[in-house]
Amino acid sequence: MMMATTSGRYTLILGCVLGFLALLGDCHGGGYGLRPNFYKESCPMAEEIVKNVTWSIVAANPTVPPRMLRMHFHDCFVRGCEGSVLLNSTKNSTAEKDATPNLTLASFDVIDTIKAAVEEKCPGIVSCADILALAARDAVSFQFKEPKWDVLTGRRDGTVSLASEVSTNIPSPFLNFTALEQNFDKKGLDVRDLVVLSGAHAIGVGHCNAFSVRLYNFSGKGDQDPSLNATYATLLKSQCKNLTDNTTFVPMEPLTPLTFNNNYYVILQQHRGLFESDAALLTNATSAKITREMLNSDEFFEDFRESIKKMGAIGVLTGKSGEIRKVCSKVN
Repeated sequence: MMMATTSGRYTLILGCVLGFLALLGDCHGGGYGLRPNFYKESCPMAEEIVKNVTWSIVAANPTVPPRMLRMHFHDCFVRGCEGSVLLNSTKNSTAEKDATPNLTLASFDVIDTIKAAVEEKCPGIVSCADILALAARDAVSFQFKEPKWDVLTGRRDGTVSLASEVSTNIPSPFLNFTALEQNFDKKGLDVRDLVVLSGAHAIGVGHCNAFSVRLYNFSGKGDQDPSLNATYATLLKSQCKNLTDNTTFVPMEPLTPLTFNNNYYVILQQHRGLFESDAALLTNATSAKITREMLNSDEFFEDFRESIKKMGAIGVLTGKSGEIRKVCSKVN
């Protein structure tokens, strides 16, 4: 009995070690089962198809990269990276995409287009969750004409999507540092991941109602956030006229809003981060130090590669869990 127990422990430990060395995650479900080129045998052209379709779409519409990147984030932070954000609501259940924080997600049709192209070549093989993870990488990478990070594949699709789970999992733009740190920690992400992944705010836009309290009523007395650059605040006020404006939007990073780079950290040092959650990164000594390190472009890209790969393994379904959806917006 003792020999069998010892052997079992050895097997478990060896499995964890090998899994770690292969960057497959850990023995607690943190990405275990993902691997490079998962579809090498079952659908060899899968990743090439995703890239080609994504690049053709981005070439015609440069606003797609931040949309894909944000959609990937919002998927992974609720139930893990298993494509639940792609599901439509049904008459019996309101899905994630119809929750308030997700109402500004866009370009779901891009995923549908990519999925259709993949299905034509390899029906029932490639998951929507993997397509989303790959499309986010490929959309952002279009400007570089080479992949900016590795995407391990092998995710399967979830079958549950609940709007009620979104607000407690998606980090709000109004959070302070402590709340942000706790939110990321619950996903297995540390402070460096928090700072580095916030660099995704280098591209895309923010709606006025997500930050206008900083302009007009920061402490409830009709005041302005004193930590916000005064000149920048004046500019924002010229675009966001009041607290209730939920249609106007502005670039999250005003220097190069359609180019993925480390300029987010440049404006952060100038106290021109758009959201309270951006400004919060400067309120903690550790995170503030990391924001300064990210002023080195090479270090930012290197760290972003690691952090987004780590995020992409949150709560994944692998093996026989979940399903491979035929259509990304509904379960089979």
